[in-house]
Amino acid sequence: MQHGVDLITTLAAALGLALFMGLIAAKLRLSPLVGYLFAGILIGPATPGFVADVALADQLAEIGIILLMFGVGLHLSLDDLLSVRRIAAPGAVVQMAIATALGVGVASYWGWHFGAALIFGLSLSCASTVVLLRALEERGEMDTINGRIAVGWLVVEDLATVLLLVLLPPAAGLLGGGDPDAMAGGTNLWPIVGLTLAKVAAFVILMLVVGRWLFPRLLFWVAGVGSRELFTLCVVATAIGVAYGSAKLFDVSFALGAFFAGMMMRESEFSHRAADESLPLRDAFSVLFFVSVGMAFDPRAFVEEPWRVLAVVGIVMVGKTLAAVGLTLALRYPLDTALTVGASLAQIGEFSFILAGLGVSLGLISPDGRNLILAGALVSIALNSLVFVSIEPIRARLGQRARSLDPLAELPPDVDDSRLAGQIVLVGYGRVGSRIGEKLLEWGAPFVVIEQNRELVEALRSRDIAAVCGDASEPATLAQAHIARARALIVSTTPDSCDLQKTITTARRVNPAVDVALRARDEEEAKLLESQNIGRVFSPETELSLGMLGYLFERLGKSG
Repeated sequence: MQHGVDLITTLAAALGLALFMGLIAAKLRLSPLVGYLFAGILIGPATPGFVADVALADQLAEIGIILLMFGVGLHLSLDDLLSVRRIAAPGAVVQMAIATALGVGVASYWGWHFGAALIFGLSLSCASTVVLLRALEERGEMDTINGRIAVGWLVVEDLATVLLLVLLPPAAGLLGGGDPDAMAGGTNLWPIVGLTLAKVAAFVILMLVVGRWLFPRLLFWVAGVGSRELFTLCVVATAIGVAYGSAKLFDVSFALGAFFAGMMMRESEFSHRAADESLPLRDAFSVLFFVSVGMAFDPRAFVEEPWRVLAVVGIVMVGKTLAAVGLTLALRYPLDTALTVGASLAQIGEFSFILAGLGVSLGLISPDGRNLILAGALVSIALNSLVFVSIEPIRARLGQRARSLDPLAELPPDVDDSRLAGQIVLVGYGRVGSRIGEKLLEWGAPFVVIEQNRELVEALRSRDIAAVCGDASEPATLAQAHIARARALIVSTTPDSCDLQKTITTARRVNPAVDVALRARDEEEAKLLESQNIGRVFSPETELSLGMLGYLFERLGKSG
């Protein structure tokens, strides 16, 4: 019996060659992503030899995007997202406008008509969430305030791009497209805009009301069965199912649907286990995304139009980066945040391909124009890790000077000196830190908060709570919190959020008598931290068991 093996063939070729090319890239001290991209070129239709199924590879890559965005949602709560809205929303919109204007200007100089120039500019304005996530995970910045700002920025970009994808077909006639249906409906945009916004709003409300209640209970119920296999299946089925449903029912992208599903499931006590269980699948399928990018690219663009490719790369990696850095600084965020956001946006990816493909189908842009966009994506993705490396010397050289100009990096001069002697230095004011802070306020105990979220620092100062914006691992930040005269140092953030060893070493160097209490993510991490003898470690499992035992002894005492 004849069996169709296109899927297996594509998987075997893509993953096998990606492994081989990734190892070569790693040996050459390059990012493995470069190897994955070249693997895609080698099995793509533009190079001789074996050609994998491009359509199947694209669908497999979409699964990788879904799982990656679901994983981001598991690490990023709705509160985290809302906490960066003041920079993410205006920053993303203005940055997209600037990048689009740059693209339109360059394409117009080349003699393209306005519709083609607009598609070109829009395609260069939206960065790849997949590339960003890989960069943040490699550097351990996913849970930092800079990482949350970058992710929030791209979520806003994704939402804006979803709206653009819906608006382009009816507007194609006005932009010079050749689709008769588009030309017929091109003058009636407002009902489509209203319907799109209504669908997105309905999806968000459904996730916040139903999903926030349903998904944690579903995960709890499946975990209670005791089968690891069923638990993993529940996580993957939820991610893919919600992504598919959101796209079909609400015209929301697969990626955004999966992202919101992950955020709602984060409310579950099993969210960390869900993230760990889905990690191998996320890694494997995300590789296929980069392979699919390489497969769609025709290398002849480097030979036939090198200067145009260079212009595209310049807009993506220089124009967008400078615009993002300038906007972040204009919104009164520190240079460190500006550099991280700028580096995060120095690439383009999945939504750029979708916009370019839609432009070709509507007759707005030629296949050669789309290949230029793909060339820019290939180069920017390959070089993005180098951008992150290049900002480190700038951080080191200018970081202290930029910090001295930040008003939130220093305590207000009106803080009474009596509150800065024998005080408690509280690092982080999230879910755990805020509860500790409220109790300290009740007891009348003086404390100083170190927090990287500027909005939180401003809110705390409005309540007359001493707060400093900065990284607790930096000696200057600890000095501003007057660690030398502190009674205790409480690190309420998880160890991934700051360099614990550096923080505590610096604190004890200037104040050997300071008591240290810190939070671990789980029991395994708690044991590792305890072995380093850096302070009293608290883990959720230990404290929960002690609380339950206390309740049990109390009840037994009463009954006895």
